[in-house]
Amino acid sequence: MSALRAVEPADNRLAAELMLAFAERTGLSSATVEPRRYLWTDAFAVCNCLALARGPDAGAFQALAAQLVDQVHHVLGHHRPDDARQGWISGLPDAAGEAQPTVGGLRIGKPLSERGPRQPYDAELEWERDGQYFHYLTRWMHALDQFAHASGHPDAERWACELAQAAVVGFSRPTHGARLVWKMTIDLGHATVASTGQHDALDGLVTCLQLQARRAAAVGGPDLTDAIAQLAAWADVGDWRTDDPLGLGGLLADAWRLMQLPSTAAMPSPLLERMLDAASAGLAAYARQRPWQRPLSQRLAFRELGLAIGLQAVDRMQAAAPGTAHAAALEPRLRELARHAALAADINASWCEPAARQLATWRAHEDINAVMLATSLVPSGYLDLRT
Repeated sequence: MSALRAVEPADNRLAAELMLAFAERTGLSSATVEPRRYLWTDAFAVCNCLALARGPDAGAFQALAAQLVDQVHHVLGHHRPDDARQGWISGLPDAAGEAQPTVGGLRIGKPLSERGPRQPYDAELEWERDGQYFHYLTRWMHALDQFAHASGHPDAERWACELAQAAVVGFSRPTHGARLVWKMTIDLGHATVASTGQHDALDGLVTCLQLQARRAAAVGGPDLTDAIAQLAAWADVGDWRTDDPLGLGGLLADAWRLMQLPSTAAMPSPLLERMLDAASAGLAAYARQRPWQRPLSQRLAFRELGLAIGLQAVDRMQAAAPGTAHAAALEPRLRELARHAALAADINASWCEPAARQLATWRAHEDINAVMLATSLVPSGYLDLRT
């Protein structure tokens, strides 16, 4: 069994530098920069601030986390400035929207407005168009849950549960085979990309199990029992194997989140075993390609860093497995996954090099690359459920 890697002071320093620069660059801490919010990146950023809030600048990073949550809701919970529609995307009046900022979902934060009903579909252009993604919403649910438990914020857990309910209802389209679709319009009115994400139902299931297990009775908001049942049915028929590094990292992080839940809240053991088997098959396929041997200019940092984050969950699962009721089934699977665990340190080392962060491929996605490198350097804020 591998020992958990200790976070080095240099990791904390670089992570803090990356996050402070991100906050300045995206208008979180600068009064002169227009806020530029992007839901996926911001979800990881909240978790990073919570991890760094355990260090010497605890107060500053705790305040940044709270400020980011508020700014995301007021930017991505509202219609775009270039949209004829104004106000909360939920349609609630101002005061009600302040109290329930997530009941209409949250925009992605893409640079272009969403595709109009008469505009032809363009696969490449659609990547730059706004709307809502289910897998971005689940990241924000997780960030809100972590923030709620770290800060004691009285409403954050309810906001997470309300977002979960809105996402499952909004992305489940009977006209598209009664399954989760990939992308919805800003108002959740109709699908703009009707295919389904490979891990969306599984990620939604793990996230809803997490929220349901950790929400206090006093939180209020929706009960997620029906959503969990629906997501479990959809996830059960999925094939989760992938050699995509970002998807693999997500699988491993989800497995660790599931493993941290009380046994009474988690799904039966075969779910976790299936996740680990899918991750193991995918990692073997990824390793055969040896993508780390390519020049850095031909690699996408945030996708590799997603894998590095997930690989750091393997040591955690190995440490926890002996105390579970299913240790005999889990331990051999985790030993197999641990064969690849050292790759996380190699990925981090590659992108910690200052020269690597001057490349055009890094600069093209600087916000997401920087935030996910910070996550991989101080992964506890994202990986370890706060209590």
